[in-house]
Order: sequence, then structure tokens, then C-alpha cells
Amino acid sequence: MTIPEVHRRVTIVLFPGFELLDVFGPVGLFGHVPEIEVEYVAHISGPITSAQGAQVITSRCAADLETVDILLVPGGAGSRTLVEDADFLDWLNNLGSRARLVASVCTGSALLAAAGLLEGKRATSNKLAFDWATSFGNEVTWVKEARWVEDGDRWSSSGVAAGMDMAVALISSILGKEAGRFAARKIEYRPQTDGTVDPFADLAK
Repeated sequence: MTIPEVHRRVTIVLFPGFELLDVFGPVGLFGHVPEIEVEYVAHISGPITSAQGAQVITSRCAADLETVDILLVPGGAGSRTLVEDADFLDWLNNLGSRARLVASVCTGSALLAAAGLLEGKRATSNKLAFDWATSFGNEVTWVKEARWVEDGDRWSSSGVAAGMDMAVALISSILGKEAGRFAARKIEYRPQTDGTVDPFADLAK
């Protein structure tokens, strides 16, 4: 999929207990691509504390966003309670429905599914939480053996570090393969470039 030029701003959803690498692995790559801007939003106000204790200040109020280019939803321990939070899911559905492309890392796909944003789509999730994550949503085709899955305007990665591989693929889709390679080289990272190759698929349970 070739993403139109407008897809240059990545809006990242934060919530208490988000997985730090789910967010800042991809952000570390995006940061080496001048054409991509990153912003952070949350359902609640104030500093958002990750599962690892680091706090992040959100940069935008979701209500101020008329449109969203790329929406990125991480996973983490906090997703376990948010899948049952109707207010959060309504908020996420509204935000995702305004996005031109929606992506998730790890159990962020469970949040997307619970919010009704993966209907009729293929998706994957963290393999160690696969049975739990895939219990949400209707008409979602869950792919167990995949490092990441791209289905039109929906992208999803496997667990944690897989989000970095998906981020390289996303950069490549936006700006070409050389841009993806450049970002990976800048952080001395060798990405998995074939999303169908998943060395951790046997962990799925």
C-alpha cells in the first residue's frame, strides 16, 4: 500500500500502563525521518505513566484533532482494563474513525478490536497474550504467524519489539524503502523486513 503524502503525522495514544517500547521503539525510528511528525494524545489529562514508570506529557487534546493521519495504539498492562472501559473505547473509536490509517503494537490490537476498529480486517497481536487479545472484536481475522499485518488502512504488529519492524515498513510505505533503511541504520537496528516471518509464533497462547 502506498500511503498518500498527507500521512505524515503520527498521533500516538497513551494510557496508564502502556508498554514503553511499544511507543518509543517506533518513535526512535520516526525521529530520524524529518517528514514525519509525532504527537501524543490521551483519554485523560495530566502525565501518563508507562508500565515501566516513565511519565509522558501528552501534546494535544484529541478534541482539537479534526483529522488524524496515522493513529498508533500501543499495548501494555494497562490494556487489560481498558478493553472493558466503555468511555475509553468510545473515545478510541471516534479517534480511529477520523484517522486515515490506524496501527497498533502488541496488545494495542485488542483495544482496536474492542473499539470496533478492526471489523472485516486481518490483524495480529502479542503472541504471549494471543488468546486473550483475539477474544475481542467481531469479524476480525487474527493471524497467528505474522511479525506484522498490513490490511489496507489497518496495520498491526506482534509483541513489543515487533512494532519497530512495522515502523520501518510503515516509513518505507510512506517515503520509500531507502527512508526505512536510513531510519533503521541511524539507530543501528536490523529490522525483520518480511512481515510473514514470525520467529515467535510458537509462543502464541
